[in-house]
Formats: sequence, structure tokens, C-alpha cells
Amino acid sequence: MAVLPIIVAPDPRLKAQAEPVERVDADVVRLMDDMLESMYAAHGIGLAAPQVGVLKRVIVVDVSKDDEESQPMALANPEVVWESDEDITREEGCLSLPDHYAEVTRPSAVRVRYLDRENEIRELEADGILAVCVQHEMDHLEGTLFVDHISSLKRNIILRKLTKSKKLGEVVSA
Repeated sequence: MAVLPIIVAPDPRLKAQAEPVERVDADVVRLMDDMLESMYAAHGIGLAAPQVGVLKRVIVVDVSKDDEESQPMALANPEVVWESDEDITREEGCLSLPDHYAEVTRPSAVRVRYLDRENEIRELEADGILAVCVQHEMDHLEGTLFVDHISSLKRNIILRKLTKSKKLGEVVSA
């Protein structure tokens, strides 16, 4: 397994749509494993393939708490087949928008159909933080960031700060 670099916004690759996985083969399983390793190394709870520069419809999540046994999940071609009428508003952050957070409203529960590591079709019923995380990561597959769900004023402030940080980083590392 390898820790992959995570793309930081603003970057046009984060706005691209991911392509479906034809089948979960050894290469896709290796990608899933590398994504999990990368997510854990960055202390995240979810990661989508476009965030590591791979335009495939693959996400990984693990919302277990520090004192719990990890519960990694890897989903290829996830699609929402049902969502609740009730919404939940939670503060969200993103490994591609480090140190920035905002309140986002989403359906409080979803049922997601996906391909697992063995290329089997599965369904996941999720609510609470798992539902939020899965929806957040699935947004990445469409080129949508959590800041696309907030006001343009707040979004622009966050993106300007990230642009400034990137420029400062380039100057420091040069």
C-alpha cells in the first residue's frame, strides 16, 4: 500500500466528473487500499479517488472513533437509491480544503448501491455521520465540493485563503 498525495483546492481536477469502474479488479482493489492508507495518514474519515488524481468512481470511508476498531469501507460506483425526507445539518471539512469547515445540509439517511472489493453488488443503509460522509465523498465523484453547498460569499473566502496558502507554500518550498 502507498500513501498518495491529496489534491488541495482550488485545483481543476477536483471539479472533473469521475468515470465508472468497469469491474473491481486487482488494480481497483489496490487503489482502494492506497486510498484508505492515504485517508488514515491524513486523519480523515473519507476520501474519493478524484482527490488523489484518479478519475474513477471509488470512495473509501471509516467513521469509527479513535477508541473503536476501525471499520473501513470501500465503494465502487456508489449510487443513492433512496434518501430520507428529513435533513441533517453538520459541520463538514475536507482533506482537499484543509482547515476549513462549514455547515452543510444533506438528507439524514441514504441507501447506497455499490460494488464491493469482490465486485459484488451491495447496499449500504447509512444515517448520521456515515450518511453525511458517504454523500460528501460521492459529491467528489461529480466534481462537487462541500463549499459548493454554501453561500458564494463563504465559498469565495475559503477558496481565496486556499489559493493564498498554496502560493505561500510554493514560495517557501522554492
